[in-house]
Amino acid sequence: MRFRSLFLTVCVLAGVPVLAFAFLASTRHLAPGPALLAMALTGVSSLLVAVLWARDLELLSETVQQANAQQIAPDTLRSSVVSPTPSQAAPALPPMERLMRDIERLVRNTAERSALVDRMRRADEGIVERLPDPLIVLGADRSIRRTNAAARSAFGADIQAVLRSPGLRAAIDRIFSPPPGVAATTQTAAVTLPVPVPRDVHAVVIPVDPPLSDGGRAVVVLSDRTRDRALERMRADFVANASHELRTPLASMIGFVDTLLGPAADDPPAQRRFLGIMAEQGARMNRLIDDLLSLSRVELVEHQAPSDAVDLPALLRRIAAGFEPRLKERSVTFDLQLDPDLPPVLGDADQLSQVAQNLLDNAIKYGREQGTVRVEATPALTGSRFPSRPGVVFSVIDQGTGIEREHLPRLTERFYRVDKGRSRNVGGTGLGLAIVKHIVNRHRGQMRIDSEIGVGTTISIWLPQMPAAQLPPMQDQSRGSVQ
Repeated sequence: MRFRSLFLTVCVLAGVPVLAFAFLASTRHLAPGPALLAMALTGVSSLLVAVLWARDLELLSETVQQANAQQIAPDTLRSSVVSPTPSQAAPALPPMERLMRDIERLVRNTAERSALVDRMRRADEGIVERLPDPLIVLGADRSIRRTNAAARSAFGADIQAVLRSPGLRAAIDRIFSPPPGVAATTQTAAVTLPVPVPRDVHAVVIPVDPPLSDGGRAVVVLSDRTRDRALERMRADFVANASHELRTPLASMIGFVDTLLGPAADDPPAQRRFLGIMAEQGARMNRLIDDLLSLSRVELVEHQAPSDAVDLPALLRRIAAGFEPRLKERSVTFDLQLDPDLPPVLGDADQLSQVAQNLLDNAIKYGREQGTVRVEATPALTGSRFPSRPGVVFSVIDQGTGIEREHLPRLTERFYRVDKGRSRNVGGTGLGLAIVKHIVNRHRGQMRIDSEIGVGTTISIWLPQMPAAQLPPMQDQSRGSVQ
């Protein structure tokens, strides 16, 4: 087979020149001796070229076969290198045809290997994207190459602020600029984000060598420890506050129990009066514990912004309807001025109900009897005292005695009371506005308190509007109501 290939190659290379020399000799343009010599030299040179070409083809074919063997999976390669039996041996092919087949096989193997690498890369990216912890990939220039869904959801536009934290920036510097002769190792850092709400983040910076496919040289893994810190503070605060605030009513109840067991054991009128006082103190302790637990629950999720659409006018109407017995008791009327076309706000319906309940409860308790409590809900006006972003403002306005200006900044502190005696008499725990403040913070909103002595107090809450792109499919955007 190899001899035939050489013969055919010589014929192709020497055929035309030999025929030309023969023609010249037959027409006597060239003497027979020189013509034979020229034909012999042509045949020898063609044979030499064919041999060299065949050798080069063999070398090229072997190179392509080796390249093919290197691209085959190990198990396939092991099976392919087993020498076939004579009965299984494939028929010998001409070098050129064998080379073409080897080249086709190389191209096919290269394409399959490229597809496999691409699938593996997409699988790696999918795994990173679905990791529950926020992850940031940094390039050699310390720029962000990519982030996963958890990082975008947890930090959004604040990712750059996280990387600018002094502790984390120092850890990244140690990764990219280690001391001479020292290999970069994993670094950790504590990050505190003060806005929009305080957050505690634990960061781990991991060097990557060799670089990732997108040029990433370091991976930053972030763990939000805000909930853990809040649990620690909640436990400590609950014990401290509960022990302080419960001591007075508990001591009062113990005193009345001792009296009922002693001097008033046979005095029914005194027993009824003392039992009534004990019931009031028990109810006060129950309200206090409920508010402490409510405040703790709000603080526990304050760093997680809500994402639901809330129809604020419908919510306020529902809460106002629940206060009708209290209104009749104090002869107070409600004046609801709610824009029916308000867009939905971004919020947690249960927590916003709690805000409305606390504000209305305060307005009724501290407002004037036979007065009016006005509730307003309108779109936030551009250039007002609230953010210029799209939002909604709802206000609760009473006609009480008003609050002096020096008390206003402290009204949202825990257990702060302007008139402690009056607050306890009307059943206040001193935690209502603190709960409202933390709920508003969680909603990334703002709260304002305005008051004038002898006129009344206005508490206004600004809440961000639900972006149109996030509205549920069944959302009636014309009236801002959830179907």
